[in-house]
Amino acid sequence: MGPLRLLLDTHAFYWWHRGDPALSAPARTAIADSQNEKYVSAITAWELITKFRSGKQPEFAGIAADVAAAVAAHGFIPLPITVGHAQAASELPLQHKDPMDRFLIGQAVAEDMTIVTADRVFASYSVKLLW
Repeated sequence: MGPLRLLLDTHAFYWWHRGDPALSAPARTAIADSQNEKYVSAITAWELITKFRSGKQPEFAGIAADVAAAVAAHGFIPLPITVGHAQAASELPLQHKDPMDRFLIGQAVAEDMTIVTADRVFASYSVKLLW
């Protein structure tokens, strides 16, 4: 098997950034593998900042202050939002109600990426998962 193209779900990116043991061993190994491409979506930046500013996730303060710098510090690749991503996300069945997660799934489908996530609802979609 060749290198993977990984799209980190918001919690996976945050846990990697903090060195949190909640990140699974297979996810840590895949993210640490220099052969794999690691992407962080603009949706993840929006989610981190939105949840911090709303008061739901005060622990996001440090990363929300400069998400782009955190992405760059880890050598991850920023993934912008495209019209194609929006189209893919809008065509998904409604199993997952969270619009941010639906967008990540749409991006992964459109870009043929593997999503790194602990969210079990993602498995109800035709998307490659790693946890």
